[in-house]
Amino acid sequence: MDDINITGLAIEPVENVTRILTREEQMREEHRKLHEAHKGHESMHAEMLIILMITMIVAQIVLLEWKRRHFKSFQVVTSLALWIIPFIMSIRFSYWRFIVFWTMFSLITGLVVRKALEKPLQGSTPRLVYKWFYFNYKLTYVLGIVGYFIMIAAFFGISVVFNVNPAIWMDYGLIIMYYGLYFGVLGQDIAEICASKMAAHLGYYTPQGMPTRSLDKNICAVCGNKLLVNAGEEGIIESTFQLTCDHTFHEFCIRGWCIVGKKQTCPYCKEKVDLKRMFRNPWEKPHVLYGQLLDWLRWFVAWGPIIMSIIQFLNYILGLK
Repeated sequence: MDDINITGLAIEPVENVTRILTREEQMREEHRKLHEAHKGHESMHAEMLIILMITMIVAQIVLLEWKRRHFKSFQVVTSLALWIIPFIMSIRFSYWRFIVFWTMFSLITGLVVRKALEKPLQGSTPRLVYKWFYFNYKLTYVLGIVGYFIMIAAFFGISVVFNVNPAIWMDYGLIIMYYGLYFGVLGQDIAEICASKMAAHLGYYTPQGMPTRSLDKNICAVCGNKLLVNAGEEGIIESTFQLTCDHTFHEFCIRGWCIVGKKQTCPYCKEKVDLKRMFRNPWEKPHVLYGQLLDWLRWFVAWGPIIMSIIQFLNYILGLK
């Protein structure tokens, strides 16, 4: 009986070693096949690299010229691509969590946009629109910062103190930061379109030329409602803000116009807005830099997959793989 037990204990390690050797042999065989498949393809890889570089350069030039010559159509197509492409990719890879948040955001934003495009525009609509997009702006800003710090903490091994694998913190940090940046970009694009449409419907703003309505002294050109207090006075409900062109607006409206709607001109006379004078609070200045970061990310999320698809299509046509 003792001999049988010793023999049984000896067999199991041998089987494990055999299994490990077999797995290593399979990996070596797969690596050899991959090497053989790509052997002699150095010239093909060089061609693929050249196609990649040329396509990226041409695409950037085309996009910049399109944006400069036809900004309105560029803005609309970019926003649609930014909205649809991540959703399609999420369906393809079964990212159901993202699909749920995307659907919730799209439903709420769709209702807000519908209000913004109504004719005639209700006096309370601009404030409602700016409130939603400003809330989205603040929330996504916080998510981006939180996700970034979680990734930094994982990188420096702080998660080990809490007995958590750094890879888990890194994954969650990346997801949170991506959600913040993506919905921040998408919200800003839609807010910019809504800001222009609402102001144009009121008649105090036109993209080109003079306004169709004369602005009274005590009327806000962003929302069309009366100003309750004079510029510089502390209001109970809301204060007013006067630009260097002497046109006065509700403080919330003009901040929504500049921060959320990304406009840097007066809604009435189109004179340049002094953002340094408007953002006296140093804590608000990073939001302007954050908006510039979102502009860069917009190119990556909206046009990156399209450009890569074009490159893959060219490689397929030319028989490169």
